[in-house]
Amino acid sequence: MLASEVIKRYETFCPQEFSMEGDSRGLQIGTLDKDIQRVMVALDIREETVAEAIEKGVDLIIVKHAPIFRPIKDLVANRPQNQIYIDLIKHDIAVYVSHTNIDIVDNGLNDWFCQMLGIEETTYLQETGSERGIGRIGNIQPQTYEEFAIHVKQVFDLDSLRMVHYQKSDLKKEISRVAICGGSGQSFYPDALAKGADVYITGDIYYHTAQDMLSDGLLALDPGHYIEILFVEKIADLLNQWKAEKDWAIDIIPSQASTNPFHHI
Repeated sequence: MLASEVIKRYETFCPQEFSMEGDSRGLQIGTLDKDIQRVMVALDIREETVAEAIEKGVDLIIVKHAPIFRPIKDLVANRPQNQIYIDLIKHDIAVYVSHTNIDIVDNGLNDWFCQMLGIEETTYLQETGSERGIGRIGNIQPQTYEEFAIHVKQVFDLDSLRMVHYQKSDLKKEISRVAICGGSGQSFYPDALAKGADVYITGDIYYHTAQDMLSDGLLALDPGHYIEILFVEKIADLLNQWKAEKDWAIDIIPSQASTNPFHHI
């Protein structure tokens, strides 16, 4: 079957036009006008991902984080980043990016996070179009900030979790309304405040932004960017569902390569 048939079904679920303005999305490397046998789902395209794809004979990678995020000045092979692109082209591996559109779409990544954490009665953190938006905010069973932080750490199987608060007494504050945005969503914290969040969950929170959050009366949790690895499992499941429905003669491969650059001791 053609790679374009797989992507056509994917875009029925998660249209490119749902993406944030200026976002990197869609086909970045190769062609969709080719027959394929193996599709890999990955969070990132790094050396480990490419080596895995080559070893497993992958024809198409559906990835969340774009391998080409900034303009390429050249394709000189002795630059490690360039070698990633060269290896993909050499082995005829197409790369299709689904970035903020999978965060925004209903029953997408942020909704899956809410389901895992027990966040209910959700709405969008910031609207990005008619009946759609980035991030989610909703309600949880009342509990302390500390109890919820432990829950988040367990649910995402983290080796650490950054808590944004000043006083030990903050740990015992009761919370019941939670906002979440996967990836680096610190710029949306005013939306979390405006919609009554007690706690905001997002990754890559800057030092001074954390202080600003606290000055504004908002607690936060930073589980890191890599919780988005959930993308791999969930999109592979959807592809397998569509494969069964449409009798696709392809293999769906969830990437096993770890591309998390952070570990804690």
